[in-house]
Amino acid sequence: MTNSNNVTVNVKDGVATIKLNRPEKANAFDGEMWLALENTAEEIRLNREVRVVVLTGEGKAFCGGLDIKQATAEGVALGREAARGGFDTLQYVSNVFTLYERLPVPVIAAINGGCIGLGMELALACDIRLAADSAVFSIPEVVFGLIPDCGGTQRLPRLVGPAMAMELVLTGRRIDAAEALRIGLVNHLYPAEALLAEAEKMAVEIASHSIQAVQASKRCINAAMNNTLDAGLQFETASALSILGDKVDKMLRF
Repeated sequence: MTNSNNVTVNVKDGVATIKLNRPEKANAFDGEMWLALENTAEEIRLNREVRVVVLTGEGKAFCGGLDIKQATAEGVALGREAARGGFDTLQYVSNVFTLYERLPVPVIAAINGGCIGLGMELALACDIRLAADSAVFSIPEVVFGLIPDCGGTQRLPRLVGPAMAMELVLTGRRIDAAEALRIGLVNHLYPAEALLAEAEKMAVEIASHSIQAVQASKRCINAAMNNTLDAGLQFETASALSILGDKVDKMLRF
């Protein structure tokens, strides 16, 4: 897998561990990080050896959001896909996070510290969220006269409910890891020093199962969030049939 200065990737035993690698900037986003995450997602999509992804941050933060100082001074240099400006630019940066949501393999966020703004929106695009018990969370864009524009207003209500999402987005307030666990923002908490090992342990457990069953289950669960129950059940049946094939008639008799 290709490494960049700002994003590193290591693949071992079917698990790709991606690290945001700007610890001196709390792993805040610059243009290179966006491009590196985009390229990494495409490499993982095409790499049949990868069965699960773990996404974390180097150092004491998961991701501190946008590198405001650099963006203010220099602007954020993005790919040519964003060159049209305006709506297309915002959609481009948002779609980089959507690439991880749409990966065929499960993505586990190991939130090792501050998870702020864009960092929280990136974590929301992951399938499972584990956090250090010292982690903090905030989606503070409204404080700066902006809105969360990389999926925050859409994914957060689906995860914690519309009322809690309203509170977090409209106040921009910071919550601790215990509160994040209580409202369902994260699945589990661990001591910071054990977090990555626990995330990789879960990844190995998932990777040990049938790759077809795991990926089909991810597709079905995602379909449940975007369709009616009837449509979701139809999709589930079709997905099960794609795995069972001709064996279904031998297994289920009337």
